[in-house]
Amino acid sequence: MKFHYGMKTIGIVGGGQLGKMLADAAKKLGFKTIVLDPTPNAPASLSADKQIVGSFKDKQKILELADEVDVITFEIESANAEALDELEKKGKEVHPSPKTLSIIKDKFEQKNFLREHDIAVADFALIENEDDCLKQGKLFGYPFLLKARFDAYDGRGNFVIKSEGDITPAFEKLKSSPLYAEKFVPFVKELAVVSVRGKDGKIVSFPTVETVHKNNICHIVRSPAPVSEEIRSRAETLARSVLSALEGVGVFAIEMFLTADGEVLVNEIAPRVHNSGHHTIEAFTASQFEQHIRAIAGMPLVDPSPNAEVSVMINILGEQSGPAIPKGVMEAENLGDTTVHIYGKMETRPERKMGHITTLAKTLSEAEEKAVKARKHISI
Repeated sequence: MKFHYGMKTIGIVGGGQLGKMLADAAKKLGFKTIVLDPTPNAPASLSADKQIVGSFKDKQKILELADEVDVITFEIESANAEALDELEKKGKEVHPSPKTLSIIKDKFEQKNFLREHDIAVADFALIENEDDCLKQGKLFGYPFLLKARFDAYDGRGNFVIKSEGDITPAFEKLKSSPLYAEKFVPFVKELAVVSVRGKDGKIVSFPTVETVHKNNICHIVRSPAPVSEEIRSRAETLARSVLSALEGVGVFAIEMFLTADGEVLVNEIAPRVHNSGHHTIEAFTASQFEQHIRAIAGMPLVDPSPNAEVSVMINILGEQSGPAIPKGVMEAENLGDTTVHIYGKMETRPERKMGHITTLAKTLSEAEEKAVKARKHISI
């Protein structure tokens, strides 16, 4: 059954893999999509009805997109929040709220916002020069993190300061961005909760997952997280608190740290669909992508049921530089209860996200063993 809810076309700022999976979900629900992305033949263009080639930050291109669609969403924080806010004030539907995007895209302001709403985060401080860094080193102790306030993801824009000797090279690496410092959290696990809010205010969350990172890039997602029910519940309650503080309709991913004494702290918020929710395509009766489209279209959210006891997702990262020629997909999927997603990026390079694998099973060890085996079949 197809739903339109008085709306025909959805605009997506960003045409990477997230935009592609959003467009796939929109198509299944009967909507057309147009994506804005600077790369010709971006991954989302394979699923969307049209691509406008242009920067996420280009106001004129965002206005051009707005002229052709009924509602706008985004899959990347570097979208021009001012242009989106201007459109919203003129009556165009934009989800999530551009105001929320403005808060979250500046990671220092994001931390301030969370602290002001009594949501637990690591200690942090504004950094304007190397002397500020020296002061924070004395206050936080070593190691601590120096972070870019804007456009930092997958480890880009972060530097671990292990001693005073790291401060000058850190500034040299990150000098193009305003900076802040953050106290290092000796976490035992990284957790994430993907939640969605509908236009009626209803909030639905997927179960807490564990995320495992290598070189600051998400490598594995285990669902549900192998922690106690109490910790899972605490994480989901914290995610609900974050959504209650923020404005906006759609999916939000809340990344968290779990400490040895059972404390759960918010690390970062993504006001969009997220890598920690990719497994939901196969693992639940409604994915994060379907939930996001439902939310922004004013459709009722669903309460997703699991399709298996557990699931594991492994990212497929590029191994070389050059044209992307994926191999071994069929061999991987022949393992059973294994799905391979290749994003359609034309060029591969080391550690670039080129696809992902999701496996379903009765136990996490079984699912992970299968996912690791499937990954060995694939080269790209």
